[in-house]
Amino acid sequence: MNRCPACGTTYPAEARFCTRDGSKLVQRQTMNMTPASSPPRDTVSGRAEPAPPVTHGNLAGQVLDGRYEIVRKVGEGGMSFVYLATDVATQEQFAIKVLSAELSRDQNAMARLKREASLGMRLAHPNVCHIIRLGETQDGLVYVVMPFVTGELLSDRTNRLGTLTVDEVVRFVEDIAAGLQVAHDLKIVHRDLKPENVMIRPDADGGERAVVMDFGLAKERRAGAELQKLTATGIILGTPEFMSPEQLRGRPLDARTDVYSLALMTFEMLTGTLPFTGRTQQEMMISRLRNEPTHLRAVDRELPEAIEHVLLKAMSREADARYPSATEFAGALAAAAQGRRTNSGIIGRLFGR
Repeated sequence: MNRCPACGTTYPAEARFCTRDGSKLVQRQTMNMTPASSPPRDTVSGRAEPAPPVTHGNLAGQVLDGRYEIVRKVGEGGMSFVYLATDVATQEQFAIKVLSAELSRDQNAMARLKREASLGMRLAHPNVCHIIRLGETQDGLVYVVMPFVTGELLSDRTNRLGTLTVDEVVRFVEDIAAGLQVAHDLKIVHRDLKPENVMIRPDADGGERAVVMDFGLAKERRAGAELQKLTATGIILGTPEFMSPEQLRGRPLDARTDVYSLALMTFEMLTGTLPFTGRTQQEMMISRLRNEPTHLRAVDRELPEAIEHVLLKAMSREADARYPSATEFAGALAAAAQGRRTNSGIIGRLFGR
């Protein structure tokens, strides 16, 4: 049987794509895991009921590698499942990201993951949920251990409130940029920066800070072939709303692709909408390759014109026209929000004139 990693629907072995959401199906696979407790017993006969088969997406109640007791699944995507787990020795809680069987069998993806995981372990920073260790069970299950970060996803915050204030947006962008910069200095590009990968967590002093999640997990493949497949079949793969044009074209990526994604997120936080429109994800992707973004003040005239200029520069179709680093983008956004446009030198630095 094959299974949809997004919605969990199962299909015959010959099926390749989910008819509900277009996700590529993965093979259901059982693994030898240690049960965390005895299987339930039938209340009438007293006999043990057969336990459901253990798969990558159904590990709750198991002990992973004899060390991490899986408490519950907290999320899943096209290429991985995320669990809350407890270290059986220390009782410390962690987030365990289990990679799909398909991704685990991809030798190129695994080679890149191992390289980036070794760097990702050096990403300990207040604004980054870093990799603690990369492991693999005897059954070939590949997993990543990370701190368990509590709080509210940025996507949930924006959906709940509609829009955020300029001050909140500037503060969160500065946090995100600080975390990205640490990664970029190590030549790590996030590649999948989006509101669902940013956690807003409370601080001990009563404030909040943004934490970037999911570094170095080899999630994205080259998107050029995917875009061709989209055009030919109409099948939607992944969630590409925040991908840069060069990522959609399958070109080499650097820090500026994350700057582009962060600019799209900033636009959404301020307006509740995205700067590129389309009836489908495919149309939105193509729009980013061909069209100019919607101007910020076309959505909300009350927002400062200076911020509009900063976002237009950061959302430039060509990477060379954007801010070269995340921290420069965040600094320009903060300066624009504070209305510092009285000096022509500042204007030139902000808007590339």
